[in-house]
Amino acid sequence: MRSATLRSPALRAVLRLLCLLLHSFGRMALISIEDLDGLDEDITDSSEPMDEEEQDRMHTHWQAVGRTHQVSVPREMRGPIEEMTRRNQTSEREQVPSVTISRHEKLGEVLYEERLYPPGKWACVSKADMLYEQSISNAFMKLMRFICKENSTGRYLGMSVPVVNEIKMADDGTNFMKDVLTAYYLPAEFQARPPEPTDPDIRIVHRDAIRVIARVFYGTTTEETISRQISILWELLGSSEDVLRDRYMVAVYENPGVPQRRNEIWFVRRGP
Repeated sequence: MRSATLRSPALRAVLRLLCLLLHSFGRMALISIEDLDGLDEDITDSSEPMDEEEQDRMHTHWQAVGRTHQVSVPREMRGPIEEMTRRNQTSEREQVPSVTISRHEKLGEVLYEERLYPPGKWACVSKADMLYEQSISNAFMKLMRFICKENSTGRYLGMSVPVVNEIKMADDGTNFMKDVLTAYYLPAEFQARPPEPTDPDIRIVHRDAIRVIARVFYGTTTEETISRQISILWELLGSSEDVLRDRYMVAVYENPGVPQRRNEIWFVRRGP
């Protein structure tokens, strides 16, 4: 039976925010699907600003989950937290454009597919923290502030998926380099005239077309799980001289309000 406290709109908004946070930090949801049922009906006006108590409560939840990845969530994140929570009620996520070139199946299961992503503008942050999870978490918080009005337009830019994390490999080909690049594709409205970030760590980069081999996997994204997915895809491909071995990409798509969220491991083709 659902706890009576979950009927409070403010507390149930906190639960939804926690799921959004877990998406950013690569963790599975700690709240059951049953508890999440009906959240949209309980939040009557997602455009109404939160009071300071609600902001503090949400920030506390961010801090609690952030500590599991040894990440501190500063108080200035309260504004972006509120903005993304309200926007999540009304805004659609824009898909990064792509063209599917081929799909490889076995017994009706898609093993992997090849796609072409056209050139475009991306907002990028590079971090080199001790843990992979720290790097992607801290980078995404910077991008989140950029998306939530800390840009030259002063506007909320909108969310696009996937958010892509690029990993470089050490010379031995098995260990990750510390430096991880996290990239957010600018929505179509801003591709011609990208807004300037106020954070000097964020770079607006024109990235060339890229051809990738993509395989779906579900759950958390840690160095251990990513390494396992890289090994699986290499086993499926066999020997391939035209695929890069010094870098890979991890594409993150879904909010972990679903039991197993969708990610992809991307191998990069050498040619266009």
